[in-house]
Amino acid sequence: MPVIKPISKDVEVKPEDLEKVKAGVSDFASFQALLKKTSTTDLVTLLLGVAMKLDASDLHVEAEADRIVVRVRLDGILHEAATLEKDTYKQLVSRIKLFSSLKINITDKPQDGRFTIKLTGGDIDVRVSTIPTVYGESIVMRLLDQSRKGLNFEQLGLYGDAFEKLERQIERPNGMVITTGPTGSGKTTTLYAILEVLNKPGVKIITLEDPVEYKLAGINQSQIDHSKNYTFATGLRSILRQDPDIVMVGEIRDLETADVAIQAALTGHLLFSTIHTNNAAGTIPRFLSMGVKPFLLSPALNAVIGQRLVRRVCEKCKYKIELTAEIKKRVEEIIENMPDVVKNETKKKDLVFYEGKGCEACNQLGYKGRIGIYEIFMMNPAVEQMILSGQVSEYEIEKAAIADGMVTMVQDGVLKSLEGVTALAEVFRVIE
Repeated sequence: MPVIKPISKDVEVKPEDLEKVKAGVSDFASFQALLKKTSTTDLVTLLLGVAMKLDASDLHVEAEADRIVVRVRLDGILHEAATLEKDTYKQLVSRIKLFSSLKINITDKPQDGRFTIKLTGGDIDVRVSTIPTVYGESIVMRLLDQSRKGLNFEQLGLYGDAFEKLERQIERPNGMVITTGPTGSGKTTTLYAILEVLNKPGVKIITLEDPVEYKLAGINQSQIDHSKNYTFATGLRSILRQDPDIVMVGEIRDLETADVAIQAALTGHLLFSTIHTNNAAGTIPRFLSMGVKPFLLSPALNAVIGQRLVRRVCEKCKYKIELTAEIKKRVEEIIENMPDVVKNETKKKDLVFYEGKGCEACNQLGYKGRIGIYEIFMMNPAVEQMILSGQVSEYEIEKAAIADGMVTMVQDGVLKSLEGVTALAEVFRVIE
């Protein structure tokens, strides 16, 4: 079995230098001012320090016709942060390539690399991607803070009814649990949290990922390598010969992988994976469209977790808002369609919602951090019958799941808005 490729290089970035950067940056304007005073050799430290201060997941350096733009992704949204001089940009690109073991002289082909920043509080892995564009190379650096891998269910937003349902499903000895949602909706993070709960000395857990984002102690993690024909399908077959109890496959993309995953779930393994659909109910039609046999899918699938990430309202500057008549009516309709127990509890509360004004703590955005909104579909007899009869409709599956007590993503979003965790506008933006 191919091993995980080691991190290419450790980069010596002094903690005191990063702290100086953090102390000197409070917003995008101060970042731009600091850029003008920073030498080329210190630019990477500056960019990384700013990313850490702002809690950015990605840094983009992009060449345009008349300027070089630095953008940062904060809580899923991309923001223009600063601009660079052309000469500075060229030297910066070379330095980033040097750090990540990329070929400096190659500018007309995409390249991928990575490096690690060694810090006292925990390592930060930086994945680097370059592609040629009309005006120069586009560089994207993704920051993976290894100290953040241990999020629990409550921090993710899985609590109450959703937590109880999920807990029952992950304690089963076999079957398949799928997380679904678009790219960047937190699917892998949810699976990591589940694996951390299940990770015990008496259990063998193996993951197959593309790529491995966070290293998990006590878990065997393997990374696919297309150049060696080590794909999700071939890798999963190899993993099943390793006597695992629990398997996590990064993504089910094709029939071959789906078939092996389902066979694993039917032969005594608990298998977790992800798929790309708009909601939990869409997972079943997606599997069937791949060519999965209905009589195998029905007994193999235990549950599907549909999810999105919404931004948290900044605790430092949040304030109560008045709803328009139109929005209030929409919220009342969403509450009315909730399962009875949840609906009755919700109706006892005052309809109070919040937004953020914007302050120094949230970089004037009104939001700080993210949390998941979820829907957890559990296989039930009505849906099993639909699958076996071949009369599969996403609408009918969702209808049956709601009748069985499922809280939908938009309903979960409204509940979290009522708690003051997020904003209604944010929930509707993400869902729609």
